Amino acid sequence: MKTKLFNLDYFKAMKTNFLNRPSVIHDPPHVLENIVLGDPIPAKHFRLDVDHDGIAWLVFDTLKSSANIWNEETLREFNHHLEAVEHDTRVKALVLKSAKERIFVAGADIKLIRNLPHVRVNDLIWLGQAVFDRLARLRVPKIAAIHGACMGGGFEVALACDWRIASDHPSTKIGLPETQLGILPAWGGSTRLPRLIGIRKALDLIAGGKLLNAEAAKRAGLVSHVVAAENLDTLARRLARVRRPHLRFRFENLFSWFIGRTAKRKVLEKTRGLYPSVTKAVDVVSHAVHGDIDNGLLLEREAVAELIKSREASRLIDLFFKREEANKRPAATGTAIPIHDAVVIGAGVMGSGIAHTLASRGVRVLMTDVTNDSLARGLERIHGLVSEATRRRLVTRVKGRDTLDRISTTPVPVPLNRHHLVIEAATETMELKKKIFADLAGRVANDTILATNTSALSVAELARTVPNPERVIGLHFFNPVHRMPLVEVITLPETSPDVLATAITFVQKLGKTPVVVKDSPGFLVNRILIPYLMEAVRLHDSGIPVNDIDEAMLKFGMPMGPMRLLDEIGLDVAAHVAKSLAHAFPDRFPHTDALDRLVAAGHFGKKTGQGFYRYKDGREILPDVHYDLPRHESIQTNLALLISQEAMRCLKEGIARSADDIDLAMVLGTGYPPFRGGPITFARDTGIIDY
Repeated sequence: MKTKLFNLDYFKAMKTNFLNRPSVIHDPPHVLENIVLGDPIPAKHFRLDVDHDGIAWLVFDTLKSSANIWNEETLREFNHHLEAVEHDTRVKALVLKSAKERIFVAGADIKLIRNLPHVRVNDLIWLGQAVFDRLARLRVPKIAAIHGACMGGGFEVALACDWRIASDHPSTKIGLPETQLGILPAWGGSTRLPRLIGIRKALDLIAGGKLLNAEAAKRAGLVSHVVAAENLDTLARRLARVRRPHLRFRFENLFSWFIGRTAKRKVLEKTRGLYPSVTKAVDVVSHAVHGDIDNGLLLEREAVAELIKSREASRLIDLFFKREEANKRPAATGTAIPIHDAVVIGAGVMGSGIAHTLASRGVRVLMTDVTNDSLARGLERIHGLVSEATRRRLVTRVKGRDTLDRISTTPVPVPLNRHHLVIEAATETMELKKKIFADLAGRVANDTILATNTSALSVAELARTVPNPERVIGLHFFNPVHRMPLVEVITLPETSPDVLATAITFVQKLGKTPVVVKDSPGFLVNRILIPYLMEAVRLHDSGIPVNDIDEAMLKFGMPMGPMRLLDEIGLDVAAHVAKSLAHAFPDRFPHTDALDRLVAAGHFGKKTGQGFYRYKDGREILPDVHYDLPRHESIQTNLALLISQEAMRCLKEGIARSADDIDLAMVLGTGYPPFRGGPITFARDTGIIDY
C-alpha cells in the first residue's frame, strides 16, 4: 500500500479549529454540530485538582455509569481540562486516573459508534485524535496511572502520555482490541504503539486484538512499572519529578515494509482475507511508523472510515453487544445464591477441566472419582493446565498455587451437605449418571443444586431419580473447558427460579457466557452442529475428498473443517451423539454408516492416530490437497444452509430464548464465523431461507 499524499498544513489547521474555536469546514472533517470545544463546560465526568507540589490529578469518573467511556461529551470535557492545565502556571505534571473500581477507561462508546451515521463517526475520530494529540503535546510530564481495564481508546489516551504505570490487580487488562470489532485503533494507537515497542510487537498486539495483564504488558513494553494499586499514586508522584523518557530508536522499524509484508502474508493465510480490519491494520501500522504523527493519524482516519461501513464491522459489533448482554443479564426471576464450595463428580478430561476452571475463579472444589488412580490423572491434568498458564504468564505462580490449593479429592463417598453445588461430569452413559444422581440424593443438603455436564442426554430423565427435581439443572461446558467461553444452561419446566438465577450468575462469575436452553435432544449447539457434520460425512461417502470438504468450510470462515473436527471430537463420540439425535429426529438427519465402519475398525480419530486423517505423534499427516473451486462453493452452500435451517428450527421450537442467543451460542461454541454474525443472521442477510 502506498502512502497517500496529503496536506499536512491543512490537517494542523483543522485540528486547531476543532480544539480552540468554532469552524465552518465544508471539506472533511464534517462540522460537529453544536460542538465548540473552547466554550466553558461544566465538570461532570472529570475532577481536576492541583496539589501543593504542582501535580494536576485528573480523575475520570463517567457520571451514572460503571465504566469510563469516550464519547463526544467526555472528549469535550477532557479537552476543557487539558486547556486549563495548559494555562495553569502552577502545573508541573499531569496524572490521569480513574475513580472506577475495576476500569481505567473501557474505550470508545461502541453503542454510539454503532448508531451514529458514518459521517458523524468520522467526526468522532477527528475529535479523539485532536484531543489526544493535545495531551501528547503538553509540555509537562504526563503519567497514566492504570488500574482496571484499559482498552482501545483507554490505552490510546495512555499512549499519549510520557509514563504508563499499572496496578497488579487481576482486573487490569491492557490492549487494543479494535480489530475484534472489525475496525482498528484510530485515536493514535496504530501510530504511537509501533514507535513505543517496535513494529513486530505492535503488529502482533493490534492485528491479534490482544489484551494483556499488567505483568505481560510490562514485558511487552506497554507500561514501565507494575505496582500494587495502593502504590500507584506514590509512584506517579515520583515519576512526575523525573525527566520525561524519550522514545528509543527501533532499528527494526527501518524495515517496516518487509516486516509488514511478511505479517500481511501470515495474516492472509490465517484469516483467508475474511477479516478486512486485520489486513488493513497491518497496512496502517507498517506505514504509520514513519514520518510524523500527523501522517499516521491521517492513515488511521482513512482506514477506519472505510472499515466502519463494512458489513463485517457491523456484524462483529452486534455480536459484541450480544455477548456483553449475555455476560451481564440476570435471570428474569429468582434470587442468585453465591457459590463458594462445589463438588465435581468425575476426574476425566471434562471433570478435571471444570474443577480447574472453578478453582481458578476462587471456588473451593472437591473432586471425586471411584479410584485414586483416576483422581491422580485428573490432578495431573490440572497441574498441567496451571503450569501452562504460568509459563505463558497468564497467571502468576502465586495465583497458580492458590488454584491448586483450592482443590481437594476423595475416592470414597463423603457427606456433601455443606456444598452449594454438585456438577456431575462422569462418562456419557445414562445408567451411570442415574446411579450417581440417586446416590447424591442421600448425601447433599435439601438446597444443594445438582447439575449435570451431559452434552446430549436428557436432563429430565436424570431429574426423575431425585426427590427434588426442581434443584436439577444442566451445565454443559465445552471442551477444552479453560478455553471455550460458552456454557449451555439447560432448564426443565420444574426448575426453580432461584436455581436458574444461581446457575446463570455462577457461570458469569467463571468468566463464561451462559445461554439458557430447554432440555431437548442435543440441546442447542450439538443439535445444530450434528446435521452439518453428518452431511459432511455423507458428502465424503459419496466420493468427495476429505480435504475438499474441509477446505470449502475453511474458506467459509470456520476455524476447522468438519472432517478434522470429527477427528478432534472422536468418531466414537460423534457416532453416539448422531444416533441419539437421529432417533429423536429420524426425518431430518443424513444417514450414513461411514462413522460406524471407521469406529468398528478402531479408527476413533486423532486419539487413535487414524480417522478421516492420519496422525503420528499427535500431528496430522496431510493428504493431497484438491482445488476444485466450483465444488467448494457448492459444499459451502449445502453445509451452511443445513446449519441455518436447524438454527431456525431451534428458534421456532423455543429451544433458546432468542435468535441472538442462538447466533451467540454457535459462534462461541463452534467457532461459526463471527464476521457472519451467526447462522440466523447469515440466513437473514443472504436470504438463503425465509426469516
